[in-house]
Amino acid sequence: MTDRNIPITDLRYPVRVPVVPDSARPVGGPLRDAHGRLLHDLRISVTDRCNFRCTYCMPKSVFDKSYRFLPHDSLLSFEEITRTAKVFAALGVEKLRLTGGEPLLRKDVEQLVAMLAAVRTPQGAPLDLTLTTNASILARKAQALRDAGLRRVTVSLDALDDKVFRAMNDVDFPVADVLAGIDAATRVGLAPLKINVVVKRGVNDEQVVPLARYFRGSGHIVRFIEFMDVGASNGWRMDDVLPSAEVVRRISEHFPLVAAHANYPGEVAQRWRYADGDGEIGVISSVTQPFCADCTRARLSTEGRIYTCLFATTGHDLRALLRGSYDDDQIAAAVAQIWSTREDRYSELRSDATTGLRRIEMSYIGG
Repeated sequence: MTDRNIPITDLRYPVRVPVVPDSARPVGGPLRDAHGRLLHDLRISVTDRCNFRCTYCMPKSVFDKSYRFLPHDSLLSFEEITRTAKVFAALGVEKLRLTGGEPLLRKDVEQLVAMLAAVRTPQGAPLDLTLTTNASILARKAQALRDAGLRRVTVSLDALDDKVFRAMNDVDFPVADVLAGIDAATRVGLAPLKINVVVKRGVNDEQVVPLARYFRGSGHIVRFIEFMDVGASNGWRMDDVLPSAEVVRRISEHFPLVAAHANYPGEVAQRWRYADGDGEIGVISSVTQPFCADCTRARLSTEGRIYTCLFATTGHDLRALLRGSYDDDQIAAAVAQIWSTREDRYSELRSDATTGLRRIEMSYIGG
């Protein structure tokens, strides 16, 4: 059993310093890993802090009042994050997602948004820049984020019923304030929104149909996510998983659904349209229908470690290179080496043999 007062990053997860070739030549995308998967998305965790204590992500039993989060000087600066984004863009990344913890808790995060909005692909196109938030302070931040260049947000919302929602966030936060954040984001043009719902059997699965009903016709897309075994703190059990097929069945009983094609290769959510044309939903089925074969995502942790899988056990210390005497070509060559040897496919291999692995916590790399 680990000391709950030790920060996640001090739990001695294995970390490697990336290998930098002696004579790095400029490396360009697209990059493919050992299974032929492209590098297309970079998820950037800007803080390990959150003001919620959702039981499936940051339970109070671990992240209590005495828990020590990362000191500020351990976090990547906005300049370091932007430099990293430019390196990844040169290697083929076209989409950036800011995550946390709760990213809106990072001071002046809108300045980072403005810096990232200026990053371009080698062809001169802007990146698809998005942010995932619990929306607790989105109503106050929405206009500033839009003005800085953000175009879309994803909001985590696990219930419409206030009692269920307060129980799940475990800090007695009202659902009305999250809905106000969604409304504010819609007004300023951060739309269409995606609404992420982690479904846990016996806890909030009765909220599936009400959530679908509430957002149907709004233009927003609700995505129902199977409860996943990320990290070691959320007490995951297979019995708590409500399969996505059951989610689709329940909604279809009220609002018939028809399958839709993916928007792009590697899209994690399976799309379902309402038969009457009144919008769509998505389901993310990492447990029952693994999508490892199409995964195009790398993750940058709050303190600058690269992870090539949501269920990773080992990171690569990019911060050591960013704060060292390496130029962008050398860093790009190191990242290319990391990606080209990537073999991750945890969800496809999930079995009794993987249950004892010490995986990195979701709150540390942003889901």
